[in-house]
Amino acid sequence: MTHPVIAGVDGSASSLEAVEVAAREAQLRGTPLRIVHAFGHRPAGGPSWSPADHGLEPMTHGVLARAEELAHTVAPGVAVTRSVVAGEAVEVLEIESRSASLAVTGSRGLSGFSGLLLGSTAVHLAAHGHCPLMVVRGRPDPAGPVVLAVDGSEAGAGAVEFAFAEAALRKAPLVAVHVWNTWSEHAYEGPGDPLNAMVADADRLREAEQQLLDEAVTAWQGKFPQVTVERRLVRSRVRQALIDVSRGAQLLVAGARGHGGFTGLLLGSVSQALLHHAHCPVTVVRGEE
Repeated sequence: MTHPVIAGVDGSASSLEAVEVAAREAQLRGTPLRIVHAFGHRPAGGPSWSPADHGLEPMTHGVLARAEELAHTVAPGVAVTRSVVAGEAVEVLEIESRSASLAVTGSRGLSGFSGLLLGSTAVHLAAHGHCPLMVVRGRPDPAGPVVLAVDGSEAGAGAVEFAFAEAALRKAPLVAVHVWNTWSEHAYEGPGDPLNAMVADADRLREAEQQLLDEAVTAWQGKFPQVTVERRLVRSRVRQALIDVSRGAQLLVAGARGHGGFTGLLLGSVSQALLHHAHCPVTVVRGEE
């Protein structure tokens, strides 16, 4: 059975936009679309509640009906199922992601605070989900490339494979970007921080970074010969450089973690920055555990 694309819906404009994108992704992949709405929470020391208990049943199914109608409009022919599940959204969608090929969420939800650029559900799924997560944001260019953030880490190999497969599906060029600077751990990336400290041989370091980029993409170019690949080595601050290159792209793909990640940190700072600030949708791909 083909694993579906799933979309989490809470009735917000952002989540309905995610349904629209998810429907197109399902059509592109030839998979079904599953629309999921989670309800209820368990107060401290109290029982969980249900829509029926609070007269919310019509509203809940109204949200899903509207989302399903939108999906059929933008992607005719895609099989759509919808589900109402009791539980916190982060828990429900994490479970749903176990049997999905792709999860799609909006960048904000109804529960978001006014100053919060990215909903907690999206952050949690990027770190803990069992399938790639696409966060819908920005203004993608349908004719633009798929951009791959290459970090050279073993955990990032899944992102490389996913990006090549996406470029092939979309018949789009792939821009593989590796950003480097002379700070070995990229600790200094503020706007006023120097780029030229802590280096004995910048030319040798540049050659090593180029080799890292080449090794990351060469094997996959052989497996996806139909994909045109541009390799781009950029000396800059990692987060800002990737945010900049996302402008004009149709999709940006990154691993959940990269070099320099802390052992207990499941979502790296670069991935978080892209989810918050990229100019196009971002897909985060977790590595093998």
